[in-house]
Amino acid sequence: MLAGLADSTMGDNHTAIGVLLFAGTAAFLGGKYARRSKQQPLGWWGWIGLAIILAAEFLLILRIPLVTTFFTAIVWTGYVLLIDASVVSLQGSSRLTRLPREFLALVFWSVPLWLVFEGYNLRLANWDYVGMPDSILEQCIGGVWAFATIWPAIFETGDFIGSLGFFRGRGRRRAPLGASVWAALLVLGLTLVTAPVLLPVRWGRNLFGAVWLGFIPLLDCLNYRWGGQSLLAGWEAGDNRRAASLLASGAVCGILWEFWNYWAGARWVYVFPIFQHWKIFEMPLPGFFGFPPFALECFVMYEFLRTMRRRLFGARREVIAAGSSEAAS
Repeated sequence: MLAGLADSTMGDNHTAIGVLLFAGTAAFLGGKYARRSKQQPLGWWGWIGLAIILAAEFLLILRIPLVTTFFTAIVWTGYVLLIDASVVSLQGSSRLTRLPREFLALVFWSVPLWLVFEGYNLRLANWDYVGMPDSILEQCIGGVWAFATIWPAIFETGDFIGSLGFFRGRGRRRAPLGASVWAALLVLGLTLVTAPVLLPVRWGRNLFGAVWLGFIPLLDCLNYRWGGQSLLAGWEAGDNRRAASLLASGAVCGILWEFWNYWAGARWVYVFPIFQHWKIFEMPLPGFFGFPPFALECFVMYEFLRTMRRRLFGARREVIAAGSSEAAS
């Protein structure tokens, strides 16, 4: 299993650090969950999720080809089931149980939303995939399945962290966002998401971090302006619990992603030209700081889709209603 670090100059000690980081995160959250009062026992789908994770780990050790190839998709499917059931046991409902259609929409849109970043990667070449199956069909199945777990994992982990009571209470309300600030955020976001691809590749490759930040101001200020859920609205209301839970979710999921990816047969490797000798698992150490803002991006990107849907379909309903009124008169 350590063959994946053969080309790294960090040595096995850094893999050990990563394992300790994973174990510490799991132990901390698991201990917090165990001590927290619960509304009901862990649901059956949570036990199935845990069984999927443990079985996938065991079969990976045995190097069963089907599992090593689809390990990422399998283990994250189990994780999403487990974490959703954990949320239900803590607060009585979850995304899956409360709004199953919305949950399935989150699964569906997770794929095209992640493909936005894959599109950037085609030009900037920050990561590559190794150990992929020869069959194009298997590659597509594995990719779509794995990508479909990204947004659910981020959102469900944020819900779980929030239900553990880490972030409580509200601060004071703030003055509404001024037009000049809104415009500045829009320009900042647009600059961050376009500069890496407009600049020459030799410079743009070093600026992929801007992509992990740029969609936050760009889309959140649009969500705010158009009446959707937004981080800015929460900030104005003095309620930053959602943002805090998402940031923590990104950090947790980032550790889990890199831990499980490292042992998989088909996995990603980072090839961007800096910090390659400062790796924990496959990720250069500074890259771990990109996971928390990525969780915020997941939120604002999905909420942008929901906001646009409400605006488009709301306008359509208004047109239909106006037409009906004219016909009646």
